[in-house]
Amino acid sequence: MNVYLSMLIGYILVNNYVMCQFFGICPFLGVSKKFDTALGMGMAVTFVITLASFITWLIQYYLLTPFNLGYMQTIAFILVIAVLVQVVENALKKLSFSLYQALGVYLPLITTNCVVLAVAINNITDGWNLLEATFSGCCSALGFTLALLLLACIRERLELSNMPKWMKGSPGALITAGLMAISFMGFGGLI
Repeated sequence: MNVYLSMLIGYILVNNYVMCQFFGICPFLGVSKKFDTALGMGMAVTFVITLASFITWLIQYYLLTPFNLGYMQTIAFILVIAVLVQVVENALKKLSFSLYQALGVYLPLITTNCVVLAVAINNITDGWNLLEATFSGCCSALGFTLALLLLACIRERLELSNMPKWMKGSPGALITAGLMAISFMGFGGLI
């Protein structure tokens, strides 16, 4: 139980892939202008990372390792991620077309989002079993979603505030993201 609690706190706060390891910055900055869009992206990434963690672990230990195909790991993992992103993209197109349009180009870019691949590879290198790898993926995705939602909330407030013209848009978002990263580093000794 302690392992799972450590993973939960660790991947959401202490070792957050966006704030502490700087993976997934493109969708983090690109989709964080509105809370609703950020929430949709967070849910999509959570689905993809959690399922990718599960499937890539199975592929690694039941296909790649037994047949000495370890050199195919990155290609196999990217293929799994691409298929999962297509499933999410088609589901959003059918279920919530407005969210599909709001996410725009960032939805198919989940395929090349380095946080998804990093989590899948780190699950293997950390030596997690299937349940731990899946839970690790879910916690990592929740950490990504938390960072995305926090930035979206702050950016919505910044749009309504009276601030210098040079800070509007991307400069304000980058300064905010930097300050958020510093604050997440404060959780460093938590576990």
